[in-house]
Amino acid sequence: MLYEDFQHLAFERHPDGVLLATLNRPEVMNATNARLHWELTQLWPVVSADDTVKVIVVTGAGERAFSAGGDLEWVESLVGDAEAISSAMKEASDLVYNILACDKPIVSAINGVAVGAGLAVALLADISIIADEAKITDGHARIGVPAGDHAAMLWPLLCGMAKAKYYLMTADFIDGKEAERLGLVTFSFPREQVFERAMTIASKLGRGSHTAIRGTKKSLNAWLRMAGPIFDNSLGLEMLAFLGADAREGIEAVRNKRAPNFPSAK
Repeated sequence: MLYEDFQHLAFERHPDGVLLATLNRPEVMNATNARLHWELTQLWPVVSADDTVKVIVVTGAGERAFSAGGDLEWVESLVGDAEAISSAMKEASDLVYNILACDKPIVSAINGVAVGAGLAVALLADISIIADEAKITDGHARIGVPAGDHAAMLWPLLCGMAKAKYYLMTADFIDGKEAERLGLVTFSFPREQVFERAMTIASKLGRGSHTAIRGTKKSLNAWLRMAGPIFDNSLGLEMLAFLGADAREGIEAVRNKRAPNFPSAK
């Protein structure tokens, strides 16, 4: 792909080899539809192959959201459709492993709510900057499917098993300050400082030794690669659950803004 082939990602080049990639569906809080979900898998090989890019900064368009999660109609289309589930499973796997394979440092500027695939991008970034009042949640349990996008692999390393189990099983929201306290993100700042801080860090990395930075990233990512079978298992269980009744009820509950009544809880 070329940069101009992306429909829902916008790009700007900045000094020191910094490329800004913006999730660009502000009218729906940058929710991931089928196209954006696929584009998020393709972004990393494109920037990896671009010798002019030294650092990638990822953020969301507008002031309200980094990404509000999966577009409800797209997520609903997966329920009971084995072929669609298989395709989504491959993309979810590609998203995580392509980020890990990108040897250039990634900085996320989490300017607002982050859920689902968008949260996976935000937290898999090497350095994550979040607004104090921004809210994040893995969200899968809320719609009746296991946490599978990235969290079983990543969260225990970032915040410890006890907190990971609580937040992934309850899908409670976490604000930026608490996310920093837990270790889920690198730094939390007032919203008006998030972008500037992210770009300052990116520029510092851009001027650094890329032999050192890329080698360090590759070594540290080995911790995540060791957890690859955990991620693969969680992703399989997530997608299997889209064939069940709980997923249908969870999505209906979200659509109708009511509490879910999961069949498995009866």
